[in-house]
Amino acid sequence: MKFKQVGTLWKYPAILLCGIGISNFGAWVYFIALNLIVLDLTKSPLAVAGLYIVKPLATLFTNVWAGSVIDRMNKRTVMVTLDIIRAALIALLALNSSIWVIYSLVFVINMAEAMFGTTSRTYITKLIPIQQRKRFNSLRSLIDSGAFLIGPAIAGLLFLIGTPVVAIYINALALVLSGVITLFMPDLEKDDSFSKTDRYLSWTIVKRDWGIVLNFSRQSSYVMLIYFLFSCMVVMETAMDSQEAAFAKSVLSLSDSDYGFLVSIAGAGIITGAIINATFISKVRISYLIGFGSLFVSIGYMMYALSTSFSIAATGFFLIAFSLAFANTGFQTFYQNNIPVEIMGRVGSIFGLLEALLVIMMTVIVGVSAHFLSIRFVVITGSGIMVALSILIMVLSMKSSKSMYYASGAVLKDSTGS
Repeated sequence: MKFKQVGTLWKYPAILLCGIGISNFGAWVYFIALNLIVLDLTKSPLAVAGLYIVKPLATLFTNVWAGSVIDRMNKRTVMVTLDIIRAALIALLALNSSIWVIYSLVFVINMAEAMFGTTSRTYITKLIPIQQRKRFNSLRSLIDSGAFLIGPAIAGLLFLIGTPVVAIYINALALVLSGVITLFMPDLEKDDSFSKTDRYLSWTIVKRDWGIVLNFSRQSSYVMLIYFLFSCMVVMETAMDSQEAAFAKSVLSLSDSDYGFLVSIAGAGIITGAIINATFISKVRISYLIGFGSLFVSIGYMMYALSTSFSIAATGFFLIAFSLAFANTGFQTFYQNNIPVEIMGRVGSIFGLLEALLVIMMTVIVGVSAHFLSIRFVVITGSGIMVALSILIMVLSMKSSKSMYYASGAVLKDSTGS
């Protein structure tokens, strides 16, 4: 009887994890194939680099208004619709040879991905009971890790038996399958609190929604401080990663094969951390996951920045990847437990907009500084900033007076004014 109850309790979370897994595996195949297609068309590494600028630009364009739409619409319907739209647009990529058409399609695809990420986070929070969230997030981290390892391998196999275009079509089919799986999920929003007149998006509604998020941020300053600090960690990670290959080859003098092996070690760290995280998650506090997870991620970056040999760099890489599973699980659970689900779309979109702005700014600053100063100096400085941020996160999360924000028994109640 007990196993039957557990099976029933995890029926929909398991279906959702299956859909997420299929989508993630397809995303890695698409990511690698798209890079190869653009490089083949243009013969220009700069054109490939342009793909990395499109994503944050799409996020900036979308997140200004997306939260207002997401919080007012049926989340399951939005997720299925966005899966189908992305599948159709990705299939169109394979039919085009114009680089500007490809950029335009990728821009719209990334807009849809930005909306999907915020929508799915809200739906997951509604679906998963608070007692299950930590376990669910740890399992999702394991699936993401598996996609990181197996996705590129699948892409490589597809390139052996076909072409990058075939891989693009495979990802389109994966998104269609993900959408079909989502249709089997429960409809959690048959009734909602928004009036018909409030459903139509206008500048007045967007401004009011921004005011609601700012009001919530003031009332829940501790929650949003942790959110902001963790986002800054993500920003610095992204900026540091942009110099990863250059640092490995020009500073550490690694060969292409050595660098490839370094990345493989990071993959081993990701899957090892995710497995241990999923196994022992019930015994670890959310505050420890966020605090110590962030600290060891930054220590790993500092080890890598100060490394003078392959072995030290590899140890740093492994530590970064290993610790990310814990930090991300802790943060996702903290976010789900402390942001009211009624305004989660708006909060996620607006702070995602801020994060995208910071990513663009820091990536440019790091790139320019590395060019005019030295890559070693820039990476060490960036890693030092990450260490400072992680220590602050750990100190704030370990405060006994803030333990209620990390409890797994009840969601924090806030007056949102929504």
